[in-house]
Amino acid sequence: MTTAPRLFISYSWSNPTHEQWVVDLATELRSSGVDVILDKWDLREGHDALAFMEKMISDASITKVIIVCDKIYVSKADGRAGGVGTETQIISPEIYAKQAQDKFVAVIAERDENGKPYLPIYYKSRIYVDLSEAERYSENFEKLLRWIFDKPLFVKPELGKAPAFIVEPNAIALGTSVLAKRAIEGVKNGKEYARGAVEEYLNVFSENLERYRMGSDGGEPDEQIVKSIEEFTPARNEYIQVLTTLTQYTDVREYMSAIHRFFESLVCYFLPPKDVSSYTNIDFDNFKFIAHELFLYTLAVLIRAEKLDAATYLLSQQYYVADTQRYSNEPILNFYACTSTPNHWIFATVD
Repeated sequence: MTTAPRLFISYSWSNPTHEQWVVDLATELRSSGVDVILDKWDLREGHDALAFMEKMISDASITKVIIVCDKIYVSKADGRAGGVGTETQIISPEIYAKQAQDKFVAVIAERDENGKPYLPIYYKSRIYVDLSEAERYSENFEKLLRWIFDKPLFVKPELGKAPAFIVEPNAIALGTSVLAKRAIEGVKNGKEYARGAVEEYLNVFSENLERYRMGSDGGEPDEQIVKSIEEFTPARNEYIQVLTTLTQYTDVREYMSAIHRFFESLVCYFLPPKDVSSYTNIDFDNFKFIAHELFLYTLAVLIRAEKLDAATYLLSQQYYVADTQRYSNEPILNFYACTSTPNHWIFATVD
């Protein structure tokens, strides 16, 4: 069972309305599983008020302290007046002295006539939670709860390993990252150059895929294929990101002819270059896998986005083969599921 975090609220008895606002906040927090310590509830006749305040700040069991800021609180804190001034003398050294800034947070209850939050001088440069605006109260109350429970909305992901092209001097990179970024930004922002940027990205992607052609370096073919596919992974993920952006921000059907031409341009990688006469079928298995995976990811992204017309278009198209002597006597072909010979494509048939 998780222990409820204990929290102390520092505030000013500015006026009855503000005091009730603080009580309501404390009640909401307790309803959300926070063990709130509030003077109105916990400080009784005969208690030492100064000792109570010191204990709330120094007690290790009090894991969080909220500083509720309004005009009067800030005036008393900066002037070191009254109980607020006493608390400030206790709190400010704690904030300044400790590097781990996770026990204290200012909660804005009021803003000045210029819309600026009231904050004590000692807290000016620190991040606060704003509960002064009714329309954003629920959103920022959740932010406060996440801070109290140490459960931020955005969590830093686990550190991965460096890409192969960084740690391995001879690793291959497609070199399309700048083009992909430009295409994504253009599509998201509805720029006139968006279509041209996407087509340029796809063209360079296809041209630079030649960099992944396996050579005769004496290594085991299976190992070469696996290594090539692993090195290609960042480029594949980049392509998925571009395609996903298209499905989210545009009518992706307008881009399907370009995507069709992109896959059509991959045909040349399933056979050796024209100046190569000695080869085996396995020499191109990495390209077959890469192209197959790209095609399947394309369909998956389109279907997930419910762009069924676009997926159907891609599946129903035929693909021009320039080198008919190496493929077949037909210059126009469907995608085939067969990978047993170099004369066939590897994608799902659509007949």
